[in-house]
Amino acid sequence: MSRFLFTILPSDDFGLLTRSLPIARELKLRGHEVAFCHPARGPRILIREAGFENILPGQRVSRLPRFAAMWGVFQTLVRSSTSEIWNVDHFSAAVRSGLGPTGVKAFVQTIRSYKADAVVDFWNFAGCIAARITATPLITVISSFQHPESPGFIWWKDPPAKIPTAVPWLNGILGQYGLPAIKNAGDLFIGDRTLVLGIPELDPLPETAKATYIGAVLWENPEARLPDWFAALRRDKPVVWIYPGKLRYWGKLRTWGDSEIVLQSSIQALAKEDVQVVVGIGHQDIPRSMLPLPASFVLEPFLPGLTMAGRSDLMIHHGGYGSCQTGLYAGVPQVIIPTFSERESNARRVLQQGAGEIVLPTSSASGKEKKVDSEELAAKVRKVLSTPSYKGNALRISAKLKEYGGPSKAAQLIEEVIK
Repeated sequence: MSRFLFTILPSDDFGLLTRSLPIARELKLRGHEVAFCHPARGPRILIREAGFENILPGQRVSRLPRFAAMWGVFQTLVRSSTSEIWNVDHFSAAVRSGLGPTGVKAFVQTIRSYKADAVVDFWNFAGCIAARITATPLITVISSFQHPESPGFIWWKDPPAKIPTAVPWLNGILGQYGLPAIKNAGDLFIGDRTLVLGIPELDPLPETAKATYIGAVLWENPEARLPDWFAALRRDKPVVWIYPGKLRYWGKLRTWGDSEIVLQSSIQALAKEDVQVVVGIGHQDIPRSMLPLPASFVLEPFLPGLTMAGRSDLMIHHGGYGSCQTGLYAGVPQVIIPTFSERESNARRVLQQGAGEIVLPTSSASGKEKKVDSEELAAKVRKVLSTPSYKGNALRISAKLKEYGGPSKAAQLIEEVIK
């Protein structure tokens, strides 16, 4: 039996967690021990419900992981004046304050305290550096745009001449521990084995990239069920599922990463449409300004994603990678309202495959105030629901995603590193 520590970017949403829990479950079924290190509220609930240990700050080590790593991410969201993050180098510059020696030291302590045989990382810079410092085998599970040979988040535009990067600063940290310098922040995500989510059609990389595709990795608690009221929904009227993502990342302060506009615009667009709308908000409080919801809407704190997608005729969401994959894996067409560049990238890949439509928000000068044309959103919902090719293309991609093995293949490849 081996001990695996799962390190994850500590944002308070479910995207990265839904990629990690299925692999953790597979490793556990194979007799291994798995622990997470995630301080955020929503993910903590899912980790506990899934039956895994979560090494919270203050248990095995100090509170450093929470206040070093999370603070960097939140500062990015609050202070940044643009929702355009071009690539992983740019992202590393944006969250630089969460990548410092203090955060790295905390993860070094966590790895050693847990006596991890390997680190399985999901976009945590400090975790990847700490694994190298402790000479612990590192398996990374990445989206294609994290790879240093990727065209980045915004592949449909020409990049500016100069893009901010934290590479010199990161090399200073690596140098303190006698580790080799990097040329690209994405180099940190190339592990002893690098696993890429998705398939080449949706997540393209050049043939020279040293990585292995594993298809869709999506989480659902095996014991999760749809609420009783779902059975009462009419069969002759479309079911539209809205998953807005994280409504607000930083309390009352608005940030460009917030997805509040997804729910707000969906309420405006669908209030009078002849559809049944189910809203899942992921253990969040809905703003009072959006209440009461229209009569055709049903609100639920949390819904099992794959089951809900499979019972829906259409998904509306914020463009998160996990949400896109959930819809595609279930063979459900989507209308996506992407709230920043990485999510727009995901949405454009879905659009390319003919499995959905996009409604792009317009942003204020600060990037933090967004607007969506509710008439455009309603029109695209009607278009997708009435055009069979969207459903057919979603089913086509679903079949391809299932060919790559998913969590079981990932667990097998991770075990090979230890052996």
